[in-house]
Amino acid sequence: MSAADKKTEWPMGFRSAGVAAGVKRDGSLDMALIVSDRAASAAGVFTTNQVCAAPVKVCRAHLEQPVVRAIVMNSGVANACTGSAGMVSAEAMAAGMASELGCLPEEVLVCSTGKIGPQLPMEAIGGGVSMLSAAAAADQLEQTSRAMMTTDTRPKAAMRDVDVKGVRVRLTGLAKGAGMIEPNMATMLAFVTTDAAVEAVALQAVLKGAVDRSFNRITVDGDQSTNDSVLMLANGASGVVLEEGSESWAGFVAAVESLCFELAMMIVHDGEGADRFVTVLVEGAESDAAADAAARAVANSLLNKTAWAGTFPDWGRIMDAIGYSAARVDETLVRIWYGETLAVEGGVQAATAMETLVEAVSERELLIRIGLGLGSGEAVVYTCNCTEEYVRINF
Repeated sequence: MSAADKKTEWPMGFRSAGVAAGVKRDGSLDMALIVSDRAASAAGVFTTNQVCAAPVKVCRAHLEQPVVRAIVMNSGVANACTGSAGMVSAEAMAAGMASELGCLPEEVLVCSTGKIGPQLPMEAIGGGVSMLSAAAAADQLEQTSRAMMTTDTRPKAAMRDVDVKGVRVRLTGLAKGAGMIEPNMATMLAFVTTDAAVEAVALQAVLKGAVDRSFNRITVDGDQSTNDSVLMLANGASGVVLEEGSESWAGFVAAVESLCFELAMMIVHDGEGADRFVTVLVEGAESDAAADAAARAVANSLLNKTAWAGTFPDWGRIMDAIGYSAARVDETLVRIWYGETLAVEGGVQAATAMETLVEAVSERELLIRIGLGLGSGEAVVYTCNCTEEYVRINF
């Protein structure tokens, strides 16, 4: 169940807050807290960028003992490329929140998002930690989501309910992200919570699988961030214990994957300056890995992104992108469709009127399907176009 169907609410035993601590100069909400009233098992998936932010390093260390009480984050400053001082700040952020909540610093995960380079304003962070602790409540989900935003134009939240032998298990997730988006993962943060009890190793496996099928399938601009983090907490407040291989396990896994996919699609739809959502589907590759390489080459091509912004069916740019990808391509076998409209047959222009092609490529939700004719490999990548507004946002 998504936020559009029903008001998004936290699972049992979770509270949150979003406050304006002064990290951002414009006075907007800039710090958020998600807290479990009881110890929760935890899992995390992080950026694979070799340059990663201090909070990512702190989270990885804290998850070595995957028992967590809270996630605290700030927006506006990424605390990336900040050296030893940045590590001290990230650890102090966790310790300050732990002191407020009466738990160990290792039971607090920290995240930051925003500009790379500046040090965290620790006076503002310290005040924000106290404000968050005082404000945390079950009805503060929207403020929490808004406090995560940077160039996002709207908050991103979703929810799923799963029936486990007559007992409702809830999953609720928040995400932020609009630019510097290409997993693994993206300039994005996502937090998933559930009131089921799930052992940490199993939770990690579920989250990793869900991320691979959702957040790792999207790209806005091909830039992988230093701060990407997806965290999941399971606190058991519902009284339901879920074990891998049990009767209800498949339904729970499906709910996690569905929730993450919805949040990932929200990120692409909110891509910086974008006004067109594009699905790139590659079929008939020698392998799934080859299909993925071809799809990402097309999805990340600025020539393609700008053509989509101009609603021009320049299929030659697609041919070019698959050709320079790591996938093997025989151009005489390639077929390309815009939606159901055939644009390329055997590597050359199909017998389709230009007016028809222009109409097909003008769809706000555009499917580009590419057949390589070499095997059974396939992959899909979700992306968007690139407009002048993207340049203005990123001056």
